[in-house]
Amino acid sequence: MDHEEAPHTAPQAPPEPPPEQPLASEDRPRRGRGRTPALIGAAAVLGVVAGLCTGYVVQAGRAPDPLPPLAQQKVTQAKGGKAPEALSAAQDRRVRTDGDLRKLLVPRPSGAQKSDAPQGWVDQFGFAADYDRPADAFRDLSADSFRRAATVSWQRGQSTTAINLVQFRETEHLASQDYVSVQGEFAVEDSGNDGEPVPGSSEGRVYVYDRPETEPGYLPMYMSRTLAARGDIVMDIWMYDTKPISKKSAMDLAKRQLERL
Repeated sequence: MDHEEAPHTAPQAPPEPPPEQPLASEDRPRRGRGRTPALIGAAAVLGVVAGLCTGYVVQAGRAPDPLPPLAQQKVTQAKGGKAPEALSAAQDRRVRTDGDLRKLLVPRPSGAQKSDAPQGWVDQFGFAADYDRPADAFRDLSADSFRRAATVSWQRGQSTTAINLVQFRETEHLASQDYVSVQGEFAVEDSGNDGEPVPGSSEGRVYVYDRPETEPGYLPMYMSRTLAARGDIVMDIWMYDTKPISKKSAMDLAKRQLERL
């Protein structure tokens, strides 16, 4: 059986592609930033720095601009004149207290006799020797920066009076006030009373002992003690008598001595 051949048909040409359409801007791929713009930016920065350095070099080589004149007038120095006169002892107590300490002592009354006790200057060892415990007294005086001491004493009948002026350097603390405070505690204990305040002194007091010291075969010994300070000087006054000592006589002597400091 004969097969009929299928009719030959020419192959159809492939359809032509449609013309290209321009892509929308949002469909375009973005390119990465290359090195060229970065190098250009770096060169620009270096150029600015180089320009600044050149400007500083040029400015440093120029002469400085003169400053405008000051509006303030020139101050002339005063001509030398006479130095101010030194203050007198009445105007400055330091002139008096830094001088001869013996001259500040109340003078011995007329009719009174000088006692056998040391007179005038007394060193630290001699002053401490009159205490019940001299070694401790010497140590305490050293701790308080003892400077010097002067004393005067006299006798009249059966009575004896002794005045001590003690001066401290007081470089670290008020040693004069400490002396009055500590010795005042002993005076209260020994006298049996709190004493009477001395006018013109913050802590000064007169202690008249309530009872005399007695010893078989001897007359009774009545005593009074005055403690006061003015500045760096302490006055320590003792009065002894075989009869009672009046507060008035002890206070009068304290006032006269304090006025001289």
